[in-house]
Amino acid sequence: MPKKKINQNTMYYEEFINSIEPNFIFANKPINRFKIVQDQSELNLIYKNELLIDLKKEINSIEDCNLKSYSEKIILGDGNLNSPIMIIGDAPGEEESKTGLPFQGEVGELLNKMLSAINIKKKNIYLSYAINFQPPQDRNPTSQEIKRYSIFLKKHISIIDPKILILMGSTAMESIIGSKGKISSERGKWKEIIINNKTYHIIITFNPSYLIRFAENKKYSWDDLKKIKQKIQDLNLIA
Repeated sequence: MPKKKINQNTMYYEEFINSIEPNFIFANKPINRFKIVQDQSELNLIYKNELLIDLKKEINSIEDCNLKSYSEKIILGDGNLNSPIMIIGDAPGEEESKTGLPFQGEVGELLNKMLSAINIKKKNIYLSYAINFQPPQDRNPTSQEIKRYSIFLKKHISIIDPKILILMGSTAMESIIGSKGKISSERGKWKEIIINNKTYHIIITFNPSYLIRFAENKKYSWDDLKKIKQKIQDLNLIA
C-alpha cells in the first residue's frame, strides 16, 4: 500500500501553534477575542473611589484639631461620584455624626423638597461639607478651621470634578471664595472660580438648617433654586 503523503505546511503550522499556545483548541464556533472593556463611567467611579479613600485617610491624619477630637467620626461625602452637581454644606450636625452621611434628619428632608422643586433627586447629585467633623455644641467653625479644611475641600472638589458647585451656608462660602460677607448679599449670583487650574460655576445660597430656623428666607432660596435650574438647562446637564 502506498504511503499517505504528509502536507509539510500543515505540520509546520501545527508545530508553530503548539509552540506559542500549547492549549489551543480548534472549534467550529467563532471565538470573540476582543477584551471586554468596562464603561468609562465605571472606570471613573473606581478611580474616584480610590482617591476619596486616600483623601479620607489624609483628613483623619490631622493632629491637634478640636473638631476631630470632639466628633471623631468623619463625614466625607455621599451620592453620585460622577454627578455634574456638587452641594457643599457648612458642617455636619448630630444626625450626620450618627449616620456618617451628609444632610440627614430634618435638614435632609428639607433639602429633598428643595431639590424636588427643580426636578432633581438627592441621590443623583453629590453632597459634602466644608468641614468634615461636627463642631462642638454645633458652633460655627472658626476662620482658622475653615482655612485648614479648605485645602481638603478643594482636593475633594477636584476628585468629583462637577460642573456646578452649590455652596450652602457662610462656612461653605468662606471656604471656597474666602469671603466673610453675609449670605444675604452674596447669594443668588453665579460666579466662576478656579480650583487646581480648572474653572467651576458656583452659586451661594442658604443652608437648609438656616431655613428651618428662619423660614421667612425660603422665598429667597426659591429664587436661587430657579437660577440653578436655569443653569442646568443652559449647560445641558443631566441631574
